[in-house]
Amino acid sequence: MDFPEALLLVAAGLAAGVVNAVAGGGSLITFPAMIAVGLPPVPANVSNSMSVCPGYLASVWGSRVDLPDRRWLLRLVPGTVLGTAAGCALLLSTPARAFEVTVPFLVLGATAVLAFQDQLRRLVGRRGGQPTTTGAGAGTGTSGRTMVRSGSRQSVALHTMVVVGAVYGGYFGAALGVMLVAGLALVLDESLVRISAIKNLLSAVVGLTTIVAFAAFGPVNWAAVAVVAPATVVGGYAGARLVRRMRPEILKAVIVLFGAVIGLLLLYRSWR
Repeated sequence: MDFPEALLLVAAGLAAGVVNAVAGGGSLITFPAMIAVGLPPVPANVSNSMSVCPGYLASVWGSRVDLPDRRWLLRLVPGTVLGTAAGCALLLSTPARAFEVTVPFLVLGATAVLAFQDQLRRLVGRRGGQPTTTGAGAGTGTSGRTMVRSGSRQSVALHTMVVVGAVYGGYFGAALGVMLVAGLALVLDESLVRISAIKNLLSAVVGLTTIVAFAAFGPVNWAAVAVVAPATVVGGYAGARLVRRMRPEILKAVIVLFGAVIGLLLLYRSWR
């Protein structure tokens, strides 16, 4: 790897860290960059998944004040880990063409869910998300309720959505944040800033699981990971701080825009 190639990967890592923290989809910056410096598709995908994980961790730290009750979040971890492991196994045992055809429609569908979130809430008889407090009391909403009651239909829907998103994250990962935000926004009555913080945490769990799986079984290019990973940390922390300063409607518009662009790019790639 020469200096211009390393510089390209650093720039891609910085941009991907910011995009992942704000809306998700940063992998569609680093993945093509790795292809551009000569990596084959599967090693590029595996190395890319490992490279963006530190950026997820930085995003969690940057948005930690907006996270809800930690005990509640811990209930989502086992399903996230198992779903990610299943996705990694699918990636390493199936042809690349399979996800090239499927992924664009998954991304565009998730983006549509987020774009029409309010209409879907009215359709299923639920009111729109209410703003919630941040900081030390983030485990409950403005009325002191818990976010999701264990065993309820809402809890089942939430865990199902998280597992499906984790499978996708282990399989390909690009636009994982878009899909998680879309699903969380439909299930939870929370602000987009709070949902974005939860998305960051779940993405970090997905990222850590892919590191373990791909380090053991995947064709990792460690030189590319060593260049991109530190850059995603800087970009991820900066992006998480940016989210907290954005108005909710602007944040939603940015996420929908990223999702639509990412989905169309993937569709174009799959049908070339």
